[in-house]
Amino acid sequence: MTALWISHVTVTDPEAYGRYAKLAGPAIAAHGGVFLARGARHVQLEGQERARNVVVRFASVEDAVACYHSAEYQAALEHARNAAERELVIVEENPA
Repeated sequence: MTALWISHVTVTDPEAYGRYAKLAGPAIAAHGGVFLARGARHVQLEGQERARNVVVRFASVEDAVACYHSAEYQAALEHARNAAERELVIVEENPA
């Protein structure tokens, strides 16, 4: 079953986060991730609002987790660690 990688982000250092984004996109794509939403318009109804919201579809939860733990993504993530406040969850999609 496909899975969604959902992240909610408040960028605190745009320059460093830009370096993350430049590396993260190709790392995610290399693992089969397809961006469905990336910083687009949103409406916050509950919880803490984050200015940036990203949704990526992967073929499976396992593929999404493997991407996260990959050397390429971890190298990108080094730039985001002190450049943003983030939450990330991977959720399996329900079958149609």
